[in-house]
Amino acid sequence: MPTTVPVPVPGSESRPLPPYRALLAVDAKDFTGLPAVQHAAVSELIPQLVDLALAKAGLAGLRDAKRFPASTGDGIVFGFDPARLPFVLWPFLRVLDDVLGEYNVISVGPRIRLRASVHVGPLPDSGAPGDGNGTARNDTHRLLDSRPVKAMLASASEQTTHLAAIISDRVYQDAVLGGYTRLLPDHCTEVPATVEGKNFAQRAWLYVPSPSGSLLSAGVPAKEPAAAGRPETPPAPAPSAARYQGNSQRVKDGAAVMGDIGGDFTFTGRSDTTNRAANQHWGSGDNVSGSKNVGGATEDRT
Repeated sequence: MPTTVPVPVPGSESRPLPPYRALLAVDAKDFTGLPAVQHAAVSELIPQLVDLALAKAGLAGLRDAKRFPASTGDGIVFGFDPARLPFVLWPFLRVLDDVLGEYNVISVGPRIRLRASVHVGPLPDSGAPGDGNGTARNDTHRLLDSRPVKAMLASASEQTTHLAAIISDRVYQDAVLGGYTRLLPDHCTEVPATVEGKNFAQRAWLYVPSPSGSLLSAGVPAKEPAAAGRPETPPAPAPSAARYQGNSQRVKDGAAVMGDIGGDFTFTGRSDTTNRAANQHWGSGDNVSGSKNVGGATEDRT
């Protein structure tokens, strides 16, 4: 007879809180689209690239002290001492982007582009089976699968942008706003992290070490943080600051946008159609007011 494992009843008594563990998870973009013959090799390659980046970032100790590491097939997840969180945010994520870029230049195989999520929370870590399982780990994977980080990597050039990272709000508040890391608030973009088909919605922050293509035009922060000594206080949001808060659609003449847009929104359509409007927030999206000029005629809209 198998030994029965007692399942605790929530709220039935007070018990010690598990230790806090930071978590890093990564997975590969378009892994399932690879030929089956390449799956095993890419699954083995990803942790090697992560370990190489940890060593290059001066985090060999973290590499050798991972807690409850696991392969997810198209990536990996592991826990670590939360005291190292500031160094994972900077310089590790930037170094991982560089390592992926160098690999993709010399490799004759498929390009490896990764999503990464960083989170922290209480998780069992006693050396027993079941270590690392809990809400914090579930949320780490949800963040990794969320719409914004997938859309961000898909919108970027595969030649330039090799990594898109999503940082939980708890990590952002403690490590970034707390001033413990060289990754500054200026280099993070707030997003609503949701996962299709899942009951999950959290505030989170995107960091793209090497933005490209439409990410640059959208105002995604540049790669290099400012020099040491710059005040690490969160700047007040400027009216013209671009923010990702939803999805866009391509329409016949112009652009349709769902979500929030910071600042003015301008596009030029076919012929003499020009649209420029000041941004307003209305309900779950944006209400645009201003003038629409078509072929010399003017139509005011509010």
